[in-house]
Amino acid sequence: MTRTGQLPLTEIDIADRRWRALDLARLAETARRAALEAAGLDPSAYSISLLAADDARLAELNARFRGRETATNVLSWPAFPLAPPQPGARPPAPPPASAADPVSLGDIALSWDRLVAEAAGAGIAPRDHALHLVLHATLHLLGYDHATDADATLMEGLESRILVRMGVKDPYCNPGPAEGPHFRLET
Repeated sequence: MTRTGQLPLTEIDIADRRWRALDLARLAETARRAALEAAGLDPSAYSISLLAADDARLAELNARFRGRETATNVLSWPAFPLAPPQPGARPPAPPPASAADPVSLGDIALSWDRLVAEAAGAGIAPRDHALHLVLHATLHLLGYDHATDADATLMEGLESRILVRMGVKDPYCNPGPAEGPHFRLET
């Protein structure tokens, strides 16, 4: 992986050249920073690593690490074990860190194919969906989850508030009584 230079707390490995259509370094840094600020943490003290790949690579990783032989939109691997919080409660903070000695939160992998298909299906810009996927995965690295309804309510509510503040449409809003979320994240 190579450092992004101007954005040293987000490392990006672009394995699929189609990702070059987006300013992924800027999007990832924006999402990383927003997740950390929402968790009450100093964004200059924590880094992430990001793999920007395709469906084939995400399917391979999903099979290897989750036993699911299918592609997915985003995967995340925390750098350290987090004790599970009570359902619906904020997760514990990661290890203390500082700007002088940042701590890696972990790794994230994204699929270009899923990103584009889901964005088109939801009628949103791929940029906005990429921002959401990195935000979602960074929250996972911080210990947030959606395994229970209470956890999903907490995590999705936080995602929605952050995205709306950034000018991105709430991905979990229900536009009509028969419609569900625009898309469901699979991590």
